[in-house]
Amino acid sequence: MDFFISSLPQCLMNGLTRGSIYALIAIGFTIIYNSTDILNFAQGEFAMLGGLIAISLASSFHLPLWAAVPGAVAAGVLIGALFEAVTIHPLKSPTVINLIIITIGGSIFFKGAAMLIWGKDSHPLRAFTGTEPIHLGSAAVTPQSLWVWGATLAAVIVLHQFFSRTITGKALRACAHNRTASSLMGINVRWMVLITFALSGGLGALAGVIITPLIFANYQVGTLIGLKGFCAAILGGMGSIYGAVLGGLLIGVLETLFGTHVSSGYMDAFAFVVMLLMLFVRPRGLLGEAAGERA
Repeated sequence: MDFFISSLPQCLMNGLTRGSIYALIAIGFTIIYNSTDILNFAQGEFAMLGGLIAISLASSFHLPLWAAVPGAVAAGVLIGALFEAVTIHPLKSPTVINLIIITIGGSIFFKGAAMLIWGKDSHPLRAFTGTEPIHLGSAAVTPQSLWVWGATLAAVIVLHQFFSRTITGKALRACAHNRTASSLMGINVRWMVLITFALSGGLGALAGVIITPLIFANYQVGTLIGLKGFCAAILGGMGSIYGAVLGGLLIGVLETLFGTHVSSGYMDAFAFVVMLLMLFVRPRGLLGEAAGERA
């Protein structure tokens, strides 16, 4: 019991860092689900590509981090948009199952392409502002963790402003509630779908860039991050951006506590257990709306 109490602050700090990454991935799942009713299982690969592209821009092209990071995020936006334009947009009347299978195929394609371009080795990216730990009470936090928290908070604030104050954001919200009515009101629904994939690609790339200095990037790293982001979206409530954030932070903290005090060997499976329990107890998630309504 003494060990649990003494290690709790450090577990919370580490869990919040993990959870922030899961939250960004979960938001990407939610944005696409709202506009298309599909689950984009290539979301984790957007994060993987963001990290690897940032590494290439910083090492091969010798760009400073302040240029490599936004460059990688911009590349993620472009990849997300191209993925939708090439694979989703040309389809006339696809079923949800068809679309989900396409995203799984996209995940496999991105992973294979990354392996051919960057190889099978893991690649490092230097920390944004050093590696000297910062002590917050009895817990120690790396400066990169502060960047992770700050980037996640900034992304949530920007998305809130985008969806509540811009015409495009309001059009996306309208499509999330009723695509047929939105189309009748003159909103180009297919264009809105392209925008959601671009946003999700950028969010995934942002997650990959800010986490890469903490974990080396390779062609396989996106799979597990993507699946945990999916679990976070289910826990918080698929369709709710704030639920995605809550779900990501909860899973990050709970799995860190589980890995520290129970078994680190089964820590990666913990998120899936939490997701299954949530599906049994409250299928719509913690902040999910009733059927037919989305936030």
